[in-house]
Amino acid sequence: MSSNMSDDLSGTLLEVENIETCYGLSQVLFGLSLKIAPGEMVTLMGRNGMGKTTTVRSIMGLTPARAGAIRFDGKDIRGLPAYRVAKLGVGLVPEGRQIFPNLSTRENLIATAANRSGASDPWRFESVCELFPRLAERLGNMGGQLSGGEQQMLAIGRALMTNPRLLILDEATEGLAPLIREEIWRCLARLKSRGQAILVIDKNVEALTQIADRHYLIERGRVVWQGTSGELAAAPDIQHRYLGI
Repeated sequence: MSSNMSDDLSGTLLEVENIETCYGLSQVLFGLSLKIAPGEMVTLMGRNGMGKTTTVRSIMGLTPARAGAIRFDGKDIRGLPAYRVAKLGVGLVPEGRQIFPNLSTRENLIATAANRSGASDPWRFESVCELFPRLAERLGNMGGQLSGGEQQMLAIGRALMTNPRLLILDEATEGLAPLIREEIWRCLARLKSRGQAILVIDKNVEALTQIADRHYLIERGRVVWQGTSGELAAAPDIQHRYLGI
């Protein structure tokens, strides 16, 4: 495990500490810990079935952790229902996107509008359309009529319309065409440059080491490696061992 990880992140925004999470009698997370500082982009990577989505569900209160601590901006959020976690400023782009298929692109965006971070220059309908010009061209289309890439842009835009302090993307580019993936990565780099804290779950190591600050690799519900982009890029053996690359 990399030793360069700073465990005393100044002004930690999200702190997950030794959480254990189960589905019924089946335990999935075993003492998992991670931290994200304000403005930081962090990834959570691992092979399928290792606990990445369960970690997200634990943070969001969708599958509550049975042990450990989850703190957001110093507030204990473990056990809070998902809507309260969202109101505190955690925006989720879920796996599978889960947009409203029978609402238009415009309606999908404005349905979630709020300034939960209290930003002086918040995300608005117009700024999301500027970030994703493709959505601006399809405002009248129903969500179910959009392509997979457009739906992912809409899911990101919908989360941004809540002006979250932390944006979580579960399987950010899964199943998307290469050109659309590049567009998503450019979008995330732009969000990071604006100071947006981001947690990304994805498999694209090459792209993520270009834009993210730090990485956590998990296996069987435990963090098995953590380090910076430079450290991960320089460790092909680690990538192969835990990501199958």
